[in-house]
Amino acid sequence: MLQCAILAGGLGTRMLPLTETLPKAMLPVAGRPFVEWQLELLVRQDVRRITICAGHLARSLRDHVGDGSRWGAAVTWIDEGETRLGTAGALRLALERGALDPAFFVLYGDSYLEVSMEAVQEQWRASDLPALMTVLRNSGRWEASNAIYREGRVIRYDKSRPAGLRMDMEWIDYGLSVLDADLIAGRVPQGAVADLAEVLRDLSLEGLLAGYEVGERFYEVGSAEGLADLEAHLGRRS
Repeated sequence: MLQCAILAGGLGTRMLPLTETLPKAMLPVAGRPFVEWQLELLVRQDVRRITICAGHLARSLRDHVGDGSRWGAAVTWIDEGETRLGTAGALRLALERGALDPAFFVLYGDSYLEVSMEAVQEQWRASDLPALMTVLRNSGRWEASNAIYREGRVIRYDKSRPAGLRMDMEWIDYGLSVLDADLIAGRVPQGAVADLAEVLRDLSLEGLLAGYEVGERFYEVGSAEGLADLEAHLGRRS
């Protein structure tokens, strides 16, 4: 299975005041830090090689997770320090430090996604494209839809939701992608502050972004409502 890079450097402003002292990945969910739920979910799907790109309050997250061996994972750490490089900038730093494989999953540090990683990987390999984005037919149910998906490709992804495209944007970025490391090397300058969403937007415009449509909703801890939904979901499973 591919390696997974987790982007966990955000400030978590929507979860203030909790995130004044805790990174989002350490927020308590059903009595445990969220990162534990996320790591267990990855390891259950045989994703065991993980690079965590941390920033805000990184030390508390690193101290808790360590090398990941408690969960059967091998965790490598990239710490942005006080410099906020953005999601693509963090991946560029990880690449420079030798912490990324030639291709890898990308997952946000506040996302809990019960999607088959194996199926996503297979779809990416079959597409013969350098990147893949998972999408959900959202139709505005949770957050604003921002993608157009057709027959295995994301033909337009744009978080700014241009007015002329909104009617066709029925899908939303589900929160899991696959990337060739060459894309980061070629599109994100060394030391740049860069947003992965912009890289993915450009790939969609160039016809280089494969898609995988997910049927199940996403869960996240980036908002109070999202955290409550996740706790309710986990409670129903127990």
